[in-house]
Amino acid sequence: MCGIIGYLGDREAYPIIINGLKKLEYRGYDSSGIAIFYENGYSLCKTKGRVYELEKKIYSCKIKVKGTSGIGHTRWATHGIPDDLNAHPHVSNSNELIMIHNGIIENYYSIKVILLKNGFTFKSETDTEVLVNLIEYVKKENKFSLEEAVRISLNEIVGAYSIAIVDKYNPETIIIAKLGSPLALGINKKEFFIASDPIPFIDYTDNVIYLKDGEMAILKKGEELDLRKILDNHKLNPIIKKLQINLKKIEKGKYKYFMLKEIYEQPKTILDTLRGRLLIPKGIICIDGIESHKDIFINAKSITIVACGTSWHASLIAEYLLEKLARIPVEVEYASEFRYRNPIVKEKDVIIVVSQSGETADTLAALKLAKNKGAFVFGICNVVGSSISRNVDAGAYTHAGPEIGVASTKAFTAQIIIFVLLALKIGKYRLSINDNQYQSLCKELGSVSEKVDHVLKVNQYIKEISKVYYHVNNFLYLGRGINFPVALEGALKLKEISYIHAEGYPAAEMKHGPIALIDKNIPVVIIATKKVCYEKIIGNIQEIKARKGKIIAIVNEGDIQVSMMVDHVIKVPETSEELSPLVTIIPLQLLAYEIAYIRGKNVDQPRNLAKSVTVE
Repeated sequence: MCGIIGYLGDREAYPIIINGLKKLEYRGYDSSGIAIFYENGYSLCKTKGRVYELEKKIYSCKIKVKGTSGIGHTRWATHGIPDDLNAHPHVSNSNELIMIHNGIIENYYSIKVILLKNGFTFKSETDTEVLVNLIEYVKKENKFSLEEAVRISLNEIVGAYSIAIVDKYNPETIIIAKLGSPLALGINKKEFFIASDPIPFIDYTDNVIYLKDGEMAILKKGEELDLRKILDNHKLNPIIKKLQINLKKIEKGKYKYFMLKEIYEQPKTILDTLRGRLLIPKGIICIDGIESHKDIFINAKSITIVACGTSWHASLIAEYLLEKLARIPVEVEYASEFRYRNPIVKEKDVIIVVSQSGETADTLAALKLAKNKGAFVFGICNVVGSSISRNVDAGAYTHAGPEIGVASTKAFTAQIIIFVLLALKIGKYRLSINDNQYQSLCKELGSVSEKVDHVLKVNQYIKEISKVYYHVNNFLYLGRGINFPVALEGALKLKEISYIHAEGYPAAEMKHGPIALIDKNIPVVIIATKKVCYEKIIGNIQEIKARKGKIIAIVNEGDIQVSMMVDHVIKVPETSEELSPLVTIIPLQLLAYEIAYIRGKNVDQPRNLAKSVTVE
């Protein structure tokens, strides 16, 4: 969940690391720190707060930042509150070893007890300080080299980590290692760039190695990379890949926040997700991961989809799509609960795992459990080379491009597009969808980006609605059928970035409890398009009005009946039921953004959250 970065080469390390930390803040931003190394010494600075607070402290304290090797960290707190002491980097008791860490050491307490008995003391509450002192203990007790002490220590660790560690007496060597948390290594003419993902170093090199679980690397200035297995020290041949990231895609451009930029990118990202996969004139859908395993999907008795957060909401939409178009029973599971309830997974069962980052710890754990039981695992993720993409049997990238805003937007619509394609493709194989319906949906898929673009033009009206309700404490979101998950996602977006309590419900469930909340002070957002239970939704609206609730309705253009009954109307183009979530979610994303903006919140970096949840 945290972001780590390091540099070793001939350039000044400080500007590379501090600018890289700014690009990694979407992974955590409650504290940050940096260590710059020089001959037989180092400068260390860390502080609570975002990276600009770190910059201010370095400047005001006149901290020496000259040196050609260094490490940095931006934190999402797990062990210990966000403060200067718990911020990384952490140092060993002798002040000789300096380390940064992303992940969780689950057996840290038992190790800490042993170290306390051996005279070690601790300044922080973190598991990271325990690990760096364990490495020091192993190193000094056995007179090991640092790389051997790291390897031996990591073999005693239970949990997840990506680390970088330096000995102050050997500042031209950095040792890195990975298990469960992402770690990328950029290489350029015998200089090394270390980061949680490649975004911080794409200005310098397009050569990247994604370390695999159980791997460590010894990086020495001016020497070739030394890559090894942590378990047995077996030397490995690194696989270098070329980065395909466009720098403009990770810049805000004319937008104040990445989230708003990413909302407005959705017409393009929908086209990018469809590109090469949908041939409209011929009615052909091309997804190699399905075509290569055609028989598995034709013969599937059921499908289980496993995801977290926004991806879980997209998966609920997939349940409607796959059951309707492919006629396969579908269960959608929270990845965080899946493996802890001893799920029934049999050999050749079909499991679909969904994650924007491809690094979500709970989803990865579910993937591994499913594979260990012999299931066929299909992955849907956005990040090329991510852990999920490397470990599934087959899959599909969403091609949404880098998503920097913590609150996911374009990744959600891209995942829905993939699920529509899967449902149509599998339905065609299983003969569960007639040709007219298939061709009609393929054709409409080709034009849905235009409809999304059209919806984005209502933002001025959404701004006016936001001015009316930005001060309230509670929202209720209602939807039916395939738009019920959209209500859940709309409520989540508002919660994430504005800190207003919001709940999503199936509209018909309102009278089974939530109706008790409704009065003149609680706005209700209801998705009231004509395709899904329109008459019954009108009944729900009447129930709300009878209790003086304020209603914001998402309706189709040309709607009269609902429009006359509610307080505010947001109009979207008429769309088939299967594709309607792609247009109904847009106003809900904009509403959340505009309310958060009026309330003065940091939309891209909401409190307590991080983009990629790489710890359990």
